[in-house]
This record gives sequence, C-alpha cells and structure tokens, in this order.
Amino acid sequence: MKLAFIGTYPPRECGIGIFTNNLFNSILANSEKREHGHEGFVIAINDNGLTYEYPDEVKVIIRQDHQEDYLKAVKFINLSGADICILEHEFGIFGGQNGVQILPLLHRLKVPLIVTLHTILKSPSYNEKAVLQEICKMANIIVVMSHKAIEFLVNIYNVPKEKIVFIDHGVPDIFFDQEKSKKEFKLDNKKVLLTFGFIGRSKGIETVIKALPEVVKKHPDVIYIVLGKTHPNVLRHSGEEYRIFLRRLVTSLHLEDHVIFLNKFIDEQDLFKYLCASDIYITPYLNEAQITSGTLSYAIGVGSAIISTPYWHASELLAEGRGRLIDFNDSRGLTSTLTELLDKPEMLNELKRKAFDYGRKITWPKTGEKYMAVVLDTLKEDQSVIVTNDTELDLLAMPLFSLAHINRLTDDTGILQHANYGIPNLKEGYCLDDNARALLMVLMAYRQMKDNRALELLPIYLSYIHFMQNADGTFRNFMSFNRNFLDEVGSEDSFGRTIWALGYLLNNAPNDAYYQTGKQIFFNASPNFEKLKSIRSIANTILGISHYLKSNPFDDSMTERLRNLAYILIKHYEENESPDWKWFESLLAYDNGILPLALLHSAEILNDDKIERTALESMDFLTKHTLNENYLSIIGNEKWFRKEGERSVFAQQPIDAMAMVLMYHQAFQLTKDKEYINKLYTSYLWFLGENDIRMSLYDFETKGCCDGFESYGVNRNQGAESSLAYLISHLTALQAYAEIHVSDEKSSIKTIV
Repeated sequence: MKLAFIGTYPPRECGIGIFTNNLFNSILANSEKREHGHEGFVIAINDNGLTYEYPDEVKVIIRQDHQEDYLKAVKFINLSGADICILEHEFGIFGGQNGVQILPLLHRLKVPLIVTLHTILKSPSYNEKAVLQEICKMANIIVVMSHKAIEFLVNIYNVPKEKIVFIDHGVPDIFFDQEKSKKEFKLDNKKVLLTFGFIGRSKGIETVIKALPEVVKKHPDVIYIVLGKTHPNVLRHSGEEYRIFLRRLVTSLHLEDHVIFLNKFIDEQDLFKYLCASDIYITPYLNEAQITSGTLSYAIGVGSAIISTPYWHASELLAEGRGRLIDFNDSRGLTSTLTELLDKPEMLNELKRKAFDYGRKITWPKTGEKYMAVVLDTLKEDQSVIVTNDTELDLLAMPLFSLAHINRLTDDTGILQHANYGIPNLKEGYCLDDNARALLMVLMAYRQMKDNRALELLPIYLSYIHFMQNADGTFRNFMSFNRNFLDEVGSEDSFGRTIWALGYLLNNAPNDAYYQTGKQIFFNASPNFEKLKSIRSIANTILGISHYLKSNPFDDSMTERLRNLAYILIKHYEENESPDWKWFESLLAYDNGILPLALLHSAEILNDDKIERTALESMDFLTKHTLNENYLSIIGNEKWFRKEGERSVFAQQPIDAMAMVLMYHQAFQLTKDKEYINKLYTSYLWFLGENDIRMSLYDFETKGCCDGFESYGVNRNQGAESSLAYLISHLTALQAYAEIHVSDEKSSIKTIV
C-alpha cells in the first residue's frame, strides 16, 4: 500500500511539519510495516519564496501561492500509484484566501482522502467556513484531536458525525533523566518552569512573568525558560515587538536572573531534554480558542506537571487530575498555584504521574497504528462505493429561487450595477447592461413561475432602457446615482444585450402596454443592427431578433437581417478556424458561449444546415476546453486563451457560466439530445461550487451571487451582473427540468398507446 502525505515538512520550521514527519514515520518507518509492503511519499508546502533541503521522501514541492504547483502535485499523486492521501490542514499554510488553493488539488484527487484538522474555528468568517466545509465534503474521514472539535464540526460546519474520528495528538516516545538533563543545561539545583513553541501575543507569556515576583521571594531558585522563535507571521508583520515588550517587563520587575529567553527552533531531541529538565510546564494562552496544542501534548507525553489556562484542548487533556487550570490572564492565580506546587513536592509528583500514565497511551507508534486502522477501513469502504459521473438535474440540490438580493439592488430608477459584499454600492450608479439583464430575468421569472414581484420590477427596468435610448436609436450605458448621464453612447455589447432583452420581451410580454413600449424601443434601435462590429454585440442582437421572430415569423425583412448577422459570425469563424482551432477569433475571451448560442438560435429560425454545423462545431470546441473534467472550468479573463498559447484559469466570471447554461439549453432545444441537459446542469453547478476552486459563488445568506473568483479565492462583492447571471441560469435549469420531464411523459404515453 502506498500513502501520499500533504503538509509542511522539516526542515521547514513549523509545528505542522513536525506532525507530518512524525505521522509519516510512525506509519511507514519501521521494518515490520515495510515488510507488509507499506510505502509513502510527501508533498511539501513551501512558504513565501523560501526553499529547503528536504529528505528523500519529499517527491513534490508546492510553493504556497502558486496555484499551478497544486495542480502539478495532484497529477503526480494520481499517477504515482498512491492508494490514499492524508492531508494536514491548518489555516495559513496553503495559498489564497483562507487556504482556498488546496481545494482544486483535493477536487482532482482520484484516491480516498483523510484530513487531519489542526484548527477549527468557533466563529469562522464566511470564507473560512466555506473552505473548511468544502474540505470536509471531499474527505472520506476527518481526524480531530479533541472532542470539542467534533462538536464544532457537527454543529457549526454541518459535518456528518460518522465522518469524524478522534485520535489524540501523537507524542514522540522520548524520555530523558531529569537530573542529567538539568546538568547538561547548567540548571542544577534550579526549579525550572518552561513554556515552548512559537512566540506571539496570544501566548500570554506576560501572565507568567507577572506571577513570578511573589514566587521567587519564596523560591529564589526558580528559573522560567521561554523556548521558541517568534512566529514567522508575527515576525513578518510586527517584528520582535512582543519579545521586546516581554524583556522590558522582565527588567521592570527585576527578574533578569529568573527569566531566560531562548530564541531558537530546536529539534525534538533537545526539546524533550528541556521538557524532562523542567519541573512545571506552563501554557498561559490568553483565550479559549485553541482546539489543538501540540506543545501541550508533548508535555503530557513526558509526564510534565502542567499548569494551563482553560483553552479548549487544555480543558480536555488536563481533565481527571492530569494538570492544573487557572483563569485567563490571571497572574495572581498562577502565583498561588505555582507556590502551592513548589511547596508540596508530593502534589507535584502526583500531577506528573497522571500525565505520564496518559502520555504512554498517545506515543507516536500507538497513534500511527490508529491512523493505519483508519486508512485500512477507508480503503475497504471506498472499494464498495460505485462512482458515477452521470449528471442529472436535481431540484433538491438547487437553492430556492429568490429575488431578495435583486430587490436590495433595485430602486425606482433601475438596478444598481455594483455591491460591496451584499450591500448596494450607490457610488457606482446604474448601467444599461444590467437593466437589460434584469429585464430578461424578470420576464423569465414571470413566464415560468408567475412571480408577482418579478412583474412589479419589470417596468422599472424597461423604463430605464427607454430613458437611456438616444434619438438615433443607440443607447447610453452609464448613469450616476443622482441621475446624471455618464456617457453619450454606450458600448456595442450593452447595445446587443439590450436588443436581446427587448426581443425576449416581444415574444413573452405579460401585457400589451409592455409589448408596445418594447416594440417601439426595439425598432427605433434596429437601424443600428448592421452597423455593429463586435461579434459579441452581433451575437446578442441575433438572440433578440430570434426571440422576436418566434412570435413574428412572417417578418421577412427581419428574417433576412438575422441571416446576414449569422453569416457575419460564420465569416469570422471561417477566417480563424483550423484543424485544432474551431473558433470565431484567434482567442477564447469572455462570454464565449454567447457565440455558439446565437448560431443555435439562428439555426432554429432559419433551418440552415451550415449555420447549425458551425454552431455545433464551435460549441464542441468550447466544451472540449471548459468541460472535460466533469465540471465547468471557465476560460479566465486574466489572460484568456490565445491560439497556440496556454489557457488562463483565473479570473472566472458568472456571465461566462450563464452563457454555457443557455448554450446547452438551446442545443437541447435544437437536437433533443439529453446529454446537453447534463452539460447544462454541470455548468449551472459552477455557481454552487463545482468549479476550479470548489467554492460556491451563490451566497445562501444574501441570495446574491459573488462576482467571480481569482486564484486567491472568491470576490465576495455581489453586483447585479453576477447575481442576474445566476438567476437566469437557475431559471434556465428549471425550464430544462420541466421540458425534459414533459418529453419523458410524452414518450411514455406514446409507448402505452
């Protein structure tokens, strides 16, 4: 059996790295396990451009903030013959917002996954919660090191309890004689207090220093050792500010002879010598939010007498007399407890005995055996699971349709184009693009669901479009919040999107007043149709004309205009296509699906084989480059995808996903091939987390949609474009569901007859 481990790794100075190394060795290092055919390798995470001389078991290195390294690593794992992957997760060691860059790697794993969680937050941010929930969804088993962690995962993160396994933090099976260790460190005849680990404000070391003056009056042989470097993140942002503060505190309390700062990261052998040399080990952390503490586990492992504040892990690990607890930031309480234990050696020894007895149960060899048992059980269960890649429309997996965020963005002028998170951004005003999309969305919502609020919003968006039309039929695009025009003529793209929405209105008007208004605006704009140069504006205009012709099929003049515009797209296609490049331009850029979509609509109206063939060829080409791993991977707007170049993964935007949903829906309408419904639903699921970073763009709290994602994570702003793209996609998926079930019912009736 071969195991892949992902985490930080020595010689990088990191507690998670030490844990990964100990776990690797405890599972694989001894000869008995190797005789059973167990082997493994490590994927190591580097930080901030630093490099390390790793041991032989490290086969791949991931630079923390380089997304391409994560993808190369998962390819290596999948081709390595690994049977299972074990991930050590801690916020801060993976790239992107809250470590989001680990998600694409996990999503692509083709072997079972076990995740050890080293931090679980009680009050996570939106992104912290989303990242951890996604990791837990993909994991077969989640290992935690405290019972409080299980409570949090179940109640806060909604993780099924049966996926969670409790295994104590392992400790090295190392022990040294106390007197010899004291002698080696020149601490003979001293009563040694010890705190070790990375140093930072949250460690509360000042609590101990403030407690010492009264202690040393009675026990002048007391020495307090603070062993550890300043945490790298603290050092990066605050330098040695905290250590300097502690030194000044020591000087002000005249404790220079009783406090020693050892500013270094030491190996486990020396660490355990210090632990064995100490009489009392202290963890004076300042708040309860510490779900796991490796340093505390090590102290238990050697049988230290421990005093700690009651953070979560300490409250569990020191229960049943294995240590003493004091209140947070309680120097007086610590003074009293230290004095009592130093005065009563028998009490001190009883604490040590209970700690040592428990520590024998959690040594790394025993912890490794527990992990191996989890590995074997996971492999056994995974073999019994039949995995299917079939995608089916599932209404239960879709959030309920809601106009809550659209209501929030809309006032009596129109829909505001931007939002800060879920709050309308009045400073950016309105735009034609978004009011056209909003008109299209509410028309769909009223047509399919008879949503009364959609009907109420419809005239707001239509009146904005009417107000923005110039005398020559073109449109302005932008308007400030105080209703000042910000341009004379808008972009061709905004023109085309408006014609699309107006054409849809003319085919789906809920009453004659709206129809007549829409018709007036549409035909005032029509002299500009042939002037368009942008192929996306042409495509959007084709959509509007196609919808108009569905209810006005005898308008021969408009039919010819449709044909002419469709053949402009075909001309672009023929000028750029080659055996390996079936596209309208020399690059795949933004809103790509709109181009095949326009030709698919044209083919339905015109019944033209060449148009249909071009539509299907270009759609297949786009599918090949965006939908080849059972989820939608949109061409990123960061650098796009140039012919004979490399495609960009970031930044991905919701309008591209919407275009794909609409494209596959129209392909189904034209061909009746149900495979396009599967592709439609796969594209829709992009919004709900089936994407490159495995994060949902839909916000279940605000009912809005985030503006897209970069390599670092989700852009949490929820503007009109993104939220409307989601809702249009949602409504299209619902319509497809209804159509395919009606089709199935008709087939059943024919069979019966």
